[in-house]
Amino acid sequence: MTVRTPFIAAALLLAGGTAFAQLPPPPPGAPLPPGAAAAAPEAGTVVTGRVQRFLLNPGGEADGLLLADGTQVAFPPHLSADAMQLLRPGDTVQVGGWRAPGVPVLRMRSLEANGRSLADTPPAPGMAPPRPPREPGALDALSAQGRIDRLLYTDRGDVNGVLLADQTIVRFPPHVGAMYRDQLRPGAELHARGWGTRGAQGTALEATGLGPTADTVAEVLRGPRPGPGMGPGPRPAPRGPAS
Repeated sequence: MTVRTPFIAAALLLAGGTAFAQLPPPPPGAPLPPGAAAAAPEAGTVVTGRVQRFLLNPGGEADGLLLADGTQVAFPPHLSADAMQLLRPGDTVQVGGWRAPGVPVLRMRSLEANGRSLADTPPAPGMAPPRPPREPGALDALSAQGRIDRLLYTDRGDVNGVLLADQTIVRFPPHVGAMYRDQLRPGAELHARGWGTRGAQGTALEATGLGPTADTVAEVLRGPRPGPGMGPGPRPAPRGPAS
């Protein structure tokens, strides 16, 4: 069932004082050390690799790629339709862009695959989008549980999501990733509840609650405040989240 509610990711606030139980110890080589992205980005970087999958935002749009060697490629979601027409998982792609030292994310400026190319250029003024944008309120109440396969990062090196072993993508703002960086580790079990989409390219949700199991989920985000001094605003409760 689709629940019409404001796009939570755009205005969610951190729930003060929440935390979830300690997850199992991490395997070697998990998150990046704090400050790894502090150095100046390396411009003119070119990476060639095989596309493992698209990375999706909670609205179901592709905003990146995961390559077979673990490199994450980031691009704006307005390129989602063009990228999906150009590429398929298994294709070899050459991506040019920039990256911060020590961060496994390449910010795309252009890519080539299958004899065609795609560039991140802003649309001309007044130019209509190639297709109507997705209605931002059309999100489903979802839940997901599984082992964390890998962390997802912004192009600055901040953790802003995880990819579970079943390929579900769980997103959250970077401040949540920073607060729970000791618990969000590859190999740890994670249960997430929130709002997102399911489609042909996979499932992605914006987490409002996180925990190692369904019984230990703690709220990490709450609805937008209606005004100064009024306290947290009401957030519609997910009705029958899909598992």
